[in-house]
Amino acid sequence: MAKRSKRMKEIDKLIDPTKIYKLDEACDLLKQMPPVKFDQSVNVALRVGIDPKKSDQQVRGTVSLPHGTGQKITVCVIAKGDKAKEAQDAGAEFVGADDLLEKIKGGWTDFTVLVATPDMMRELGKLGKVLGPRGLMPTPKAGTVTTDVAKAVKESKGGKIEFKVDKTGNINNAVGKVSFQPINLAENIRTLLQAINRAKPSSAKGVFLRSMYLSTTMGPGLKIDLSQFAAG
Repeated sequence: MAKRSKRMKEIDKLIDPTKIYKLDEACDLLKQMPPVKFDQSVNVALRVGIDPKKSDQQVRGTVSLPHGTGQKITVCVIAKGDKAKEAQDAGAEFVGADDLLEKIKGGWTDFTVLVATPDMMRELGKLGKVLGPRGLMPTPKAGTVTTDVAKAVKESKGGKIEFKVDKTGNINNAVGKVSFQPINLAENIRTLLQAINRAKPSSAKGVFLRSMYLSTTMGPGLKIDLSQFAAG
């Protein structure tokens, strides 16, 4: 059996692996855990009551977290002419068309969010092998295929995230950093859960929000009481 580190032994004293925590209590606990040398991300792993094999039971959407994710968001915009200038004025780090498409084709993905105007999607769609596995392909549903590129850039930098169910019926999202105040972290998580509840497919039966764990990059998962978030 592997020897547990001093830090993990300290964590063992703080948390009860059999307990189901209230959200506010769990957010407070994350702040009490022994620190590491970087500002850890706080992540939500949520299991939802759908059949991921059924196309009418997909859960996907976007939500603006009131306190952002704490991550540095780098936006790349594929656009031409006036739309390229709008993107630059809005603060996009990378703006271009054929030049950037060629870079991405070569495997370049040094950005967090990719925005494109509809006329550029024909060419961008050919780069699915590069963008798809990294979750970077723009979509109209996420608001990243749009003629209003300035709005998309500002929303992305302001804490807008995309959530979607994976093949196993889980939704995983970063919702902040350990350095956040617990009250702000909890508000971000509540906002995300409300948005996921609103995205519940009409064909989904039974309990929708099944189980949720809250964890840091280097910490164990805390099971969260979801009774107050049940979808109506």
